[in-house]
Amino acid sequence: MARIGLVAGNGELPLIFAKKAKEMGDTVIALGLKGVTSEELEKYVEKVYWFEWGDLKKAMLLAVTQRLRKIALLGKIRKEMLFKDSGKFDDESKKIVGSSGGKKDYNILKGVAGLVKTVGIEIIDPTPYLEELIPAKSILTKRIPAKEEELDVEYGRKVASELARFDIGQTVIVKDKTVIALEAVEGTDETIVRAGKLVDGGFTVVKMARPSQDARFDVPLVGLETVKAIIQNRGKVLALEQKRTFLMNKEEAIRLADESGLSIIVI
Repeated sequence: MARIGLVAGNGELPLIFAKKAKEMGDTVIALGLKGVTSEELEKYVEKVYWFEWGDLKKAMLLAVTQRLRKIALLGKIRKEMLFKDSGKFDDESKKIVGSSGGKKDYNILKGVAGLVKTVGIEIIDPTPYLEELIPAKSILTKRIPAKEEELDVEYGRKVASELARFDIGQTVIVKDKTVIALEAVEGTDETIVRAGKLVDGGFTVVKMARPSQDARFDVPLVGLETVKAIIQNRGKVLALEQKRTFLMNKEEAIRLADESGLSIIVI
């Protein structure tokens, strides 16, 4: 049994983690962001403490007073908040975000990890609690990619790996071995919508982890909204990296894909 802190962003992932940790006998104390974290989280944890965006110093004080020694970081935080809402940051947040490394995900998360370490708190790898969400190499759907689509997957894999290495984004969209769209601050789903406006469907979406992905921070995730976005914009293939990507609501995602002729593969 362990006592674990959970810094929770948006989406289902924090809820799934909290449920699993509870099943395993752990006690979870959550730190939620007002207007971002689902209030449903309160059902699965011992307590949720609510904070404003950028209130890092207060969150650290709470973690110390609650005797937390291990913390998991899970859930989506929209990147544009780093630019639009920076005026809400406390001094500690401003120091990390304003570092010479810029506002890239890894720089900020490593900065937070270094800061909490000074008060005896470790940021943990949450994947042992979430292994059921991480698919192995396989073809998940009825339709397998055509030969031309396989070539797009391979090309997209190489480009996506380089994109992720530079901490730009984790998704590349390809058609006819040509890059149609690259993910940046806007996120995966909006990148897919942008690709749909540029070509008449038939594209391939490839999502990859960074070559040196630290599982404590921002493991790539695909959920139902992403699958729906691909279908609505007439994409034909979704390729995910094996053992390094979360696939949410797997059964429903496969059902939707099979109904529309979308191929989902794990490479």
